[in-house]
Amino acid sequence: MRGLAPLAGLSLALIAAACAPVRPLEPAPAEQSAPRVDLLRARKAARTLEVWSAGRLVRTIRGIQLGWQPIGPKRFEGDGKTPEGRYVVDWRNPRSAYHLSLHISYPDSRDVAFARARGSSPGGMIMIHGQPNGVSGRVPGDWTDGCIALSDAEIELLWDIVPDGTAIEVTP
Repeated sequence: MRGLAPLAGLSLALIAAACAPVRPLEPAPAEQSAPRVDLLRARKAARTLEVWSAGRLVRTIRGIQLGWQPIGPKRFEGDGKTPEGRYVVDWRNPRSAYHLSLHISYPDSRDVAFARARGSSPGGMIMIHGQPNGVSGRVPGDWTDGCIALSDAEIELLWDIVPDGTAIEVTP
């Protein structure tokens, strides 16, 4: 008992609790830290990209950058326009020249038919991506060939929470 003399004022229960092994905290369930995204909605005129999960808006990214001719839907390869319509994120590129990138399923059959009927190609390789590798900060203005550009931090977030197969609606 002599070894416990300095602790005489503390109850045995308190001493036992203080000496108990520490249990690590359990990680939060994945659905609390990162919602399963099922829809992206790009609003070109508003310069926003909305992130939706189960019918609920969970995040809005502001200041998106578009093709260098942002008004109107993409019709042809090289027109500098960002497509309008409903597509899906169908694959991703971790070695992109623009930090990370998520591919948008443009062109669909209607886009191809429209361009071919006019003797042209609809183009392709439309992505949601970060800024060019090696550039710090953001390139000013609308500068892509029709893609949707975000900050590197924003594309990293989407990379983690947007699964392949996610619908994306791009509106004027």
